[in-house]
Amino acid sequence: MIIHQFYDKGLAQASYAVVRDNKVIVIDPSRNPQPYYDFAQLHEADIVGVIETHPHADFVSSHLEIHQTTGATIYCSKLVGAGYPHETFDDEDIIHLADIQLKAINTPGHSPDSICILLVNEDGYETALFTGDTLFVGDVGRPDLREDAGNITAKKEELAARLYHSLRDKLMQLPPHITVYPAHGPGSLCGKTTSPDLYSTLSRELKENYALQIADRDEFIKVIIADQPFVPHYFGFDVDLNKKGAPTLGPSIEAINIIEANEIEAGTLIIDTRKKEAFRQGHLNGAINLQDAGKFETWLGSIVEPYESFYLLADSEVALNTVIEKAAKIGYEANIKAGVIINGAELQSSDFELGHFKSNPDKYTVIDVRNRNEVSHGKIFADALTIPLPELRKRLHEIPTGKPIVVHCAAGYRSAAAVSIIANKINSVPVYDLSDAITQFA
Repeated sequence: MIIHQFYDKGLAQASYAVVRDNKVIVIDPSRNPQPYYDFAQLHEADIVGVIETHPHADFVSSHLEIHQTTGATIYCSKLVGAGYPHETFDDEDIIHLADIQLKAINTPGHSPDSICILLVNEDGYETALFTGDTLFVGDVGRPDLREDAGNITAKKEELAARLYHSLRDKLMQLPPHITVYPAHGPGSLCGKTTSPDLYSTLSRELKENYALQIADRDEFIKVIIADQPFVPHYFGFDVDLNKKGAPTLGPSIEAINIIEANEIEAGTLIIDTRKKEAFRQGHLNGAINLQDAGKFETWLGSIVEPYESFYLLADSEVALNTVIEKAAKIGYEANIKAGVIINGAELQSSDFELGHFKSNPDKYTVIDVRNRNEVSHGKIFADALTIPLPELRKRLHEIPTGKPIVVHCAAGYRSAAAVSIIANKINSVPVYDLSDAITQFA
């Protein structure tokens, strides 16, 4: 038997392949199915099943495409109300993969339709647990993502209570030697304190996971709900898309036209993915600078609404293809009006005098675009106006225009995007990016 983990660092998302007797079952696959096909071919095996632990909010799954390509059976809880061909997989249900078994355990909490998968090996021993978004290394799944998404909705307090019982009455009763394979790692917005480790044991989690130490139900609910990260705009959209099954990736990407910059239609959002230095040297009027970096997908889906069309700009064909594929991870490829390869446009930036700001901070309006949980640990500038980046486009009217504006985040990525958003609407005063100089103040 082989258990292989696939890990997408950009979305902090883990998926798995279980191999036995030249047959493969894939668990929680990401949008691009090719790595699973390549893996199966390498092991001279056939993909016979795909298991979805729940309708994912933070990425688009390729379960339907894998089914259409390979004929593999899709398994999910009956509670999902899935709109794709599937077999239900709930408590007491077993998938036989040669002489090993995959058993369903209903574990509502992160979502009403969450399941975990217990693996029983060829010798009859319970050896592994695929926990989806129920249990992470050092954390548990957040319970506040299904209040308005999916066919079953529930208040976060109710889901937190159900998560408490799923953990205590089910998972914590399993043999402690079991290896825990979660669907997410560090940086995922599906939890708040996820460990850098990508797998664990139940024994370790029983000793070290803060959530499993809370015996009192009401205290558990209170702690789990508190201080959760922001919810990107695209999360509810992806739940619904995964519930019905996403379109095939290749044709969806191939349908995107590549045009010249002078063909861009006025009034449509422009996302410029070049580095901030290139953007400052020259960019198209109205463009938002969302640099291609480690969390590009998350920030794209946090700034752009699921219903918005946008142009996607890059400085080469390779770079453009990369950001298109990243947009597709969250189901946004259909929103791309066209792709554009660009090297610069009119100059629209001015130099920031850091020394003057340090000596005269009162002569500037400071905007802090960090997330609320970051700001809760203390402001860097006492008089700063806090507007988290995902909220900025809707709260521009709150920004005073009597002084030059200085924007900061924690390291410089979000502030670059924020400056471009603000400067598109406010041109009566300069808008400056404190960028990585923020480290001199933090």
